Formats: sequence, structure tokens, C-alpha cells
Amino acid sequence: MLTIRPAEPTDLPAILDIYNDIIATSTAVYALAPVSLENRRHWYEERTTAGYPILVAVADGVVRGFSTFGEWRGAWPGYRYTVEHSVHVRTEDRGHGIGRQLVEALVPLAQAQQKHVILGGIDAANTASIRFHEQLGFERVALFREVGHKFDRWLDLVFMQRLLDASGTPRS
Repeated sequence: MLTIRPAEPTDLPAILDIYNDIIATSTAVYALAPVSLENRRHWYEERTTAGYPILVAVADGVVRGFSTFGEWRGAWPGYRYTVEHSVHVRTEDRGHGIGRQLVEALVPLAQAQQKHVILGGIDAANTASIRFHEQLGFERVALFREVGHKFDRWLDLVFMQRLLDASGTPRS
């Protein structure tokens, strides 16, 4: 049975393994080198201190994936109703609905924080992730050509968004 729950500091080594595998094997993250456990601890503290969730999917005592969201273009308060999310699942656990559950679990958390839009930045060649996001109600809103470079090639980035409420009016 799969459980989605808030991440704990003891989950960080598993999150690190998933993240570093993504860095090494894909263009889902444009980072070029693995990160340290200390890096993930700092990321965890920053994110949770700011009130942003980090969720993990656990089955049989193993962290199978994680998701989170955080501020988008945080330097300007006009963007305070928009967040950008990330979701990553272990290679061997993809295609079993874990990513879907992790993203769906973020939506009510974003709504509880009065967020209006959730964004995702996806490598344009990652058609599976684009399809996945479309199935979750995200729509393509931007294509940035050749903004990334990894594995000796230029990478295009698609931005997708999902509106979280129908009103369009910020709640005080």
C-alpha cells in the first residue's frame, strides 16, 4: 500500500538518491552535478520554514517519490498567488500512479495557502511528463527555446500551469 505523507528529515537520504539519479540520467532537472545530503538538508529547512510542503510516497518502507512546491519569482509580491511544483519518482516506480498521487496531494495544500496557479517547468523533450501534466489539468503556456544546456545539447523548456480556483480573485 502506498502512503503519501509529509517528508521528515529521515527521508532526506532517499530523496537525495532519487534527485541525484534524476540529475545523472535525465533532463528533468537541469543541474549538472550531484548534490550533497547537506544540500538537501538546507533545501528541506528552507522549504519547510517558508511553509511549503514536501511530500513523500512510501510503500513497503521505501520512499518511492517526492513532490513539493515553492514560490515562483519570489522577488516580487505580485506573484505570491503562484507556486512552482516539482515531482520525482524512482525510475523503477514510474508509470504506477505515484507521481499522480504526489501532485494531486499538493493541490489542496496550495489551495489552503490561497494559491491561484501551480506551474511546472518541463523539458520539452519529456513528452511523458507533458502528457502526465495534461492529464492532471495542466495546460502548456510557454516554450522557452534553448534555455538549458546538458548532455552536450541545448534544451527547450515548457511551462505548464493549472488554475487552482475558478474565481480568479485573490482571497484576502
